[in-house]
This record gives sequence, structure tokens and C-alpha cells, in this order.
Amino acid sequence: MATGVRTASNAPKLKATSSISFMTKLQRTLVYITLFAGAAVLMVPFVWMVSTSLKRQGAAFVLPPEWIPNPVVWSNYPMAWNYVPFTTFTKNTVMYTAWTVLGATLTSAMVGYSFARLRWAGRDTLFLIVIATMMLPTHVTMIPVFAIWRALGQNNTFVPLIVPAFFGGAFNIFLMRQFFMTLPLDLDDAAKIDGCGVFGVFWRIVGPLSKPVIGTVAIFQFLYRWNDFMGPLIYLNDQKRYTLALGLQLFRGQYETRWELLMAASVIVMIPVLFIYFLAQRYFVQGIVFTGVKG
Repeated sequence: MATGVRTASNAPKLKATSSISFMTKLQRTLVYITLFAGAAVLMVPFVWMVSTSLKRQGAAFVLPPEWIPNPVVWSNYPMAWNYVPFTTFTKNTVMYTAWTVLGATLTSAMVGYSFARLRWAGRDTLFLIVIATMMLPTHVTMIPVFAIWRALGQNNTFVPLIVPAFFGGAFNIFLMRQFFMTLPLDLDDAAKIDGCGVFGVFWRIVGPLSKPVIGTVAIFQFLYRWNDFMGPLIYLNDQKRYTLALGLQLFRGQYETRWELLMAASVIVMIPVLFIYFLAQRYFVQGIVFTGVKG
């Protein structure tokens, strides 16, 4: 009798649990369907770009659109590579991107470490001033900065593009500072007891523990510099110094645009970005999550 009573009393609970489980599965299904639909919409431009890069000349805008090229013209890729001095543009872009990523990551980490771990007069006030510069549009300072570099005789060189990266950046400094503040200060004290100075603590203790945020800043810088168009457009006049972003514009002629070659070149330019992003995606996610833990 007692067993029957317990079984009867547990029946509503089992029904409620089953109902909750069904609702949870339904919500997850709806979320997955929504995410899949959103991803499909975002993939349409990429699919069109890849499809157009394999089409014959003049077939980019035929109606109805040909999503599957017929025939598939693989020769568009070597033709696009040889259409402009692509090798030179790639070398310039790699050099420009590598130096700016190194400079921005290193200096932002050092400044963020100072704001987060060191105590000095005016630290918080200066940090607020640095953050306030994020509200200043780049276009406001573009002409004065250009005038300064022109007066220094550095036009048509990579100096105006690379040197500013070694002065950090407000957003990168903010990310670094927020992450460094999540690390216990006891680590610094223990390292100082072992004989490390300020730079030793930064290089031996804080740096190795900050790979997620360093990777995040490096990814941000790589994506921005690799695709940077405005900076090279302002300072570079010689075609031998063009980056890939500027080189893509050469596919657009005054009377004709070879869209199939332009899309093939765009796919080639995009491949390193996709490779770097997926390779460092784990550090990117960790850096974003851990940055907001404490501040």
C-alpha cells in the first residue's frame, strides 16, 4: 500500500520533469534553427564570391544567377595572381601586418600592465584620458597626422603606418588592463621575493598567464591591418609599395571590371584571415570572456 502511494505521488513530478525536458529540447531546437538560418544568410556573400571566382568572363551577373558555375574555370586563380604584382603586394602586406601586430601587442601589454599592477600618481586619471580617446573619431585626426608625417618627409613609406602601432591603442590597453586585474597580486609579491623586478614579473609571470588576451589583441590587430585600406591609401603612392587591399582596386578598370578575377583575388586574400582566426579561436574566446570577469 505504501509503495502504491509513493508511486502515485511521484507521477505528477515525473510528468512535470518530462514537460520541462520537452520544453528545454524545444527551446534548444528553436535556437539552433535560428542560428542556422542566421549563419546561412551571412554565408550568402561568401558563397557568391567563391562561385563568381570560378565563373567564365561576363557570367557574374547573369539572370537567373548561376550559383554553381558551368563550366568551372579554375584558371581564374593563377590568372588573378598574375594580373597584378600579387607577390609584391603579399610581401608588403605581411611585413606591414607583422610589424604592427608585434608593436601593438607588446606596447599595449606593457601599458595595460602598468595601469593594472603598478601604483603611481595619476594612474587612474591618465587611464580615463586614454579611454576617452576612443570617443575621438579617426577622421578628425587624419589630416593633422598626415600633415605631421609629410613635414617629416615620411610620405610613400611604411613608417607612418608602422610607428603608431608601437604606441599601443586605447581599446587594446583596456582589454589588457581588464585581464591583468583578474590575476592575483600575490603572484607579483611571490615573484618579487624570488628576486624579480617589475619587468621580470611582467615577462616571467604575468605574460605567460595572459596568452588569451594577448592572442585576442593579436587577432584584432591582424584582421585590421591585413584588411587596412585607408592607411595605405593615404600614405603609399608607389605601386611597388601597395598592400593587398590596395592591389584589389587594380582589378577595377575605367571601362571594365574583371569580376571573376577580382573575386578570385579576394578569396586568396581571405584565406590567411580565415586560417589565423580558426587557428587562434580558442584564445580569442577566452580573452573576451576573461576580460569582463573583474574591472
